[in-house]
Amino acid sequence: MRIAGWIRGLLAFVFITAAHAQPYPAKPVRLIVPFPPGGSSDLVARQITPTLGEFLGQQVVIEYKGGAAGSIGTAEVARAAPDGYTLLIVWDTHGSNHHLYNVQYDFFKSFDPITQLVQAPGILVAHPAFPASSFKDFVAHLRANPGKVSVGIVGAGSSSSLSVVLLTQLTNTRVTFVNYKGGGPLTNDILGGHVDVVFGTYGLWEPHVRSGKLKALAVLGKSRMAQYPDIPAANEIVPGMESHTWFGLLAPAGLPKAILAKVHREAVRALDDPKVKENLLNRGMEVVGSTPEAFAEFLRRQSETTGRLIQAGGIKVE
Repeated sequence: MRIAGWIRGLLAFVFITAAHAQPYPAKPVRLIVPFPPGGSSDLVARQITPTLGEFLGQQVVIEYKGGAAGSIGTAEVARAAPDGYTLLIVWDTHGSNHHLYNVQYDFFKSFDPITQLVQAPGILVAHPAFPASSFKDFVAHLRANPGKVSVGIVGAGSSSSLSVVLLTQLTNTRVTFVNYKGGGPLTNDILGGHVDVVFGTYGLWEPHVRSGKLKALAVLGKSRMAQYPDIPAANEIVPGMESHTWFGLLAPAGLPKAILAKVHREAVRALDDPKVKENLLNRGMEVVGSTPEAFAEFLRRQSETTGRLIQAGGIKVE
């Protein structure tokens, strides 16, 4: 009996050792998108995963875990094994959720930053039936109709909601917020005319603007976009009205250094692929591909900045 038990223990040890000795990755990798399908995080994930999987030598499978502005899926990744087989794509709500929700993870300690993937200026779009067709007319309409314009947002602390807070502060106006669980449901409602305007990521709205199903009122970068010079920058009319969104890649904390280095290397390599870069650029997104250290510092600054805006704007989760 003792010999049999010793043999079973030895076999288990050999099996575990052999499993750990396998080169990473030895099986498909999960990429958690903490929002419903159809949003901007999904867009970025779909652009990079085929090439990332090719470079890693294993399929990268997208899984959607929406809820609480991304914090539910994020918490699931925080609980996952730090073995490189569960990754997380985050966007700007990640820098604010821990200021708004009782999140089940530590913003600073539960994840290993891998890289900031892309950044993009925000954009303001409206349903074609909305009375204003320029940003100047939009601001005038807000002033003439306090609290009557409905603005769709994803996440109380997202760049879209903070853009609205900034605009109302700069113009002394009021709007009605309509909160959505993800960009997919919001897209359906703005296209259907159930919400007036949306501040969001250009990449998500560009096809609908191009097709005429939505109209672009302004971009929220420092200046007009080279790809779309006819769309004015908001700060041409309201100085200081700027907003950007960003997307990044995280892993559960404790990822072995060799695996982190490999995922980072291949993710940056995928971003640098000419086809991937062109597709992202066509959606108004600028490739970043930062180091893990630079991304960690970026996240720290984002937390501080959004925390101040949330407090100043009195933003709360209903």
